Amino acid sequence: MTKQIRFNAFEMNCIAHQSPGLWRHPSDRSTEYKDIEYWTDLAKILEKGVFDGIFIADVLGIYDVYHHSAEHALTGAVQVPVNDPLQIVPAMAAVTKHLGFGVTTSISFEHPYPFARRISTLDHLTKGRVGWNIVTSYLESGSKNLGLTTQLNHDDRYDIADEYLEVLYKLWEGSWESDAVLRDKQSGIFADHTKVHPILHEGKYFKVPGIHICEPSPQRTPVLYQAGASARGQKFASQNAECIFIAPPSKIAAKKIVQSIREKLKQEGRDPYAVKIYSLLSIVTDETDQKAQAKFKEYQSYGSYDGALTLVSGWSGVDFSQYQPHDKVEYIETNAIQSMLDAYVNADPKRIWTIEEIAHWNSVGGNGPVLVGSAQTVADELQQWIEDTDVDGFNLAYILAHQTFIDIVDFIVPELQRRGVYQTEYRQGTLREKLFQQSAYLPENHRGAQYRKDNKNSLAQAS
Repeated sequence: MTKQIRFNAFEMNCIAHQSPGLWRHPSDRSTEYKDIEYWTDLAKILEKGVFDGIFIADVLGIYDVYHHSAEHALTGAVQVPVNDPLQIVPAMAAVTKHLGFGVTTSISFEHPYPFARRISTLDHLTKGRVGWNIVTSYLESGSKNLGLTTQLNHDDRYDIADEYLEVLYKLWEGSWESDAVLRDKQSGIFADHTKVHPILHEGKYFKVPGIHICEPSPQRTPVLYQAGASARGQKFASQNAECIFIAPPSKIAAKKIVQSIREKLKQEGRDPYAVKIYSLLSIVTDETDQKAQAKFKEYQSYGSYDGALTLVSGWSGVDFSQYQPHDKVEYIETNAIQSMLDAYVNADPKRIWTIEEIAHWNSVGGNGPVLVGSAQTVADELQQWIEDTDVDGFNLAYILAHQTFIDIVDFIVPELQRRGVYQTEYRQGTLREKLFQQSAYLPENHRGAQYRKDNKNSLAQAS
């Protein structure tokens, strides 16, 4: 029997997200991204569908690799304009009780000290429903606008990320003891100052001597998501991640990545199934296969060739405008998302992709596959994906906002529930409790747990 299938909605505080050109469709709502109702409506749709959460992507930069210009990104609204992902979360939390929120921020663009406060604040406001997608960033434009002459080397960014997480763990887990907050109105003592400790961190990249200025939130550390599929990214994920997002174009590529991740988890002394792996997918569904196929064909007519290659060029770091449509895609090592081209070129030796095929593929639903059909057809394929690849669930990218998710909730979710492979209600508790049926806090064998200290001296020794 297929294990339980889990869904996240893959979103971004921008227009069209993974389907460049589809914002022009008369039923698409993504141009409303600036309106709070856009997000509250979406949150209510997803909670009705018992989704684990909404996974909010982000970039701080612009896709200007294609033609070495921002022209196509701007004219086609290809992930620009893009607004802050964290600020929409409290509004969505206010209209839901269970939906989780995975927010993306880059370790490259914000110091860990203020970031720790931002996440703790969100965890408080959502009553413990926050996850953090840890990224190191891949757009050189973002680095330059923050004063760097160029993007740091791919593996060097992960070295910084290692220490960045160390600082955060010390702040979230070790600064305040569990019984530090008293809230004693009679004595007038809010917190026992002897149980609030400076972290005294002095490392290669960061110096953070003081305390965490937030009291412990429901989860302390948010649920940790990570999306790096390169060898260095997988090593980082195996040491830190609780959920991993992959975006391969095929089952063959997905299986290869999943096997590699599970193996690295074992090498790090972790249960290979302690981490939930979500793969990127899009779904087009309707009452019948014929109606779904007709809907998909209509969607494809709105897809943008230049918009898709703008995304692919930005993700891969390769300017695809220099090639002809029928040229074969080759692996080129860059400083961007190294795993992306690898998934096209090396993962499936039987498949040879052309530039035109990649553009067509990415114009509707982004880098992941699109499943098209009735509820029964799509449910069969989802179960087969689980069986063949060993993923735990899917990050579902919309094609039309919010119609894609409405269709999934109306057609796919009831069919999966009927088959007994999808949750019918939420568990109580924080996001971590819902996902893993465990404590609200990081498990004791997690890297971050070692920074839980009961006294100032032991915390200082960990620095």
